[in-house]
Amino acid sequence: MHAAADPSQVEGLSRFFKTGPGQYGEGDKFLGIKVPVTRAIVKSCWSSTGFDDLEECIASEYHEIRLAALLTLVEIFRHATAERHSTAARHSTACPWNPDCHFERPKGVEKSVRQQCIDFYVSHTQYINNWDLVDLSCYPLLGEWLLDKDRTLLYDLARSGRTLWEQRIGMVSTMTFVRHGQLDDTFAIADILLHHPHDLIHKAVGWLLREAGKRDKAALEAFLAPRYSTMPRTMLRYAIEKFPAPERRHYLLGLA
Repeated sequence: MHAAADPSQVEGLSRFFKTGPGQYGEGDKFLGIKVPVTRAIVKSCWSSTGFDDLEECIASEYHEIRLAALLTLVEIFRHATAERHSTAARHSTACPWNPDCHFERPKGVEKSVRQQCIDFYVSHTQYINNWDLVDLSCYPLLGEWLLDKDRTLLYDLARSGRTLWEQRIGMVSTMTFVRHGQLDDTFAIADILLHHPHDLIHKAVGWLLREAGKRDKAALEAFLAPRYSTMPRTMLRYAIEKFPAPERRHYLLGLA
């Protein structure tokens, strides 16, 4: 990653990701690496990368290296199966990286590689601190993991996440459910975040509502009916983006 650094890109990336004083990405540092380059590096080395390597990279001061760690975690997760186990995690009762991890296992039960990936992810959310880091990692990991499991974690993140980014993880992770035709959690978590004060949550909620509406427009209309007049304008615009122009005007003018 350091070898791929391009100093000419740093200023533009820093401005794009709002790293100035008082902005949401304040203080973040960049190497000047674009996402396709990061993906190519991850593709070349994910299979030889271990959790110790990820531990170092996720805590990097550089945005792109944290992104590389997350994309590598996604690749490890995708290529793992429930039958593959790590002897390093044997007999563990909680995440080896964080004693306060959300997920626990009884003594004597091994963790699958996928379980380790999820444990790592939820115990390192303090480093997932910008919208691209959230959006490129949460639904390929948490969304996929929770497809056949209880989803309380996402509701907890949306309601009481320690950061804006944890709350966004709670929302955007439902993208996987939407792609499988499961819309209820998207609408329920959108309702939790409906009056959140931050624009980046408004955009995330509107985006997921739009995706749900592409699969079931009537369900989206039913969700909007009692809410659209008090929704943040940005959220509403995102949610109705795929509606015909006359319908969009009615919602925006409060006539729906």
